[in-house]
Amino acid sequence: MSWTVVLPMALPLLTTGQWLVVVVIPLVLVLGFMRAATDGRFRGTHRVRGADAVGAPEEASGVLAGTEYAEQLGAEATLLQFSSSLCAPCRTARIVLAEIADDRPGVTHLEIDAEHHLDLVRALGVSRTPTILVLDPAGHELARTSGVPSRDQVLAALASSGGS
Repeated sequence: MSWTVVLPMALPLLTTGQWLVVVVIPLVLVLGFMRAATDGRFRGTHRVRGADAVGAPEEASGVLAGTEYAEQLGAEATLLQFSSSLCAPCRTARIVLAEIADDRPGVTHLEIDAEHHLDLVRALGVSRTPTILVLDPAGHELARTSGVPSRDQVLAALASSGGS
């Protein structure tokens, strides 16, 4: 008996459209809901190998040490946003973060174009835009999120990280 005869009888005969409805569409929906549930949520951070030495001298520390942004850190906290030019969610995140920085003394919002700072993007493990890092006054990463966070999420991240 050949497989060409047994195989069609063993598998249910589904058309391409039926496969889409039964398998592909539910899978895409589940993945979409998972992404929506985690998008914009701050989570704890981990030490990124080499992030404190993106080109900085040994005595310097912080993820921005040795960069043009090292002197622009906030006195209480810095909201560091990685964006790209064609990123629509980046514009929304920029508005939310800028409003918070304007309302909270000691909190600074820095936006870095990921396309023009690939060495920093690689060193910090940024895989999508917008990615937002909450930095302490020394420039060490305290929390990060990918996607657009709500104002309340940013404020909660600042509160839990010790920002004003």
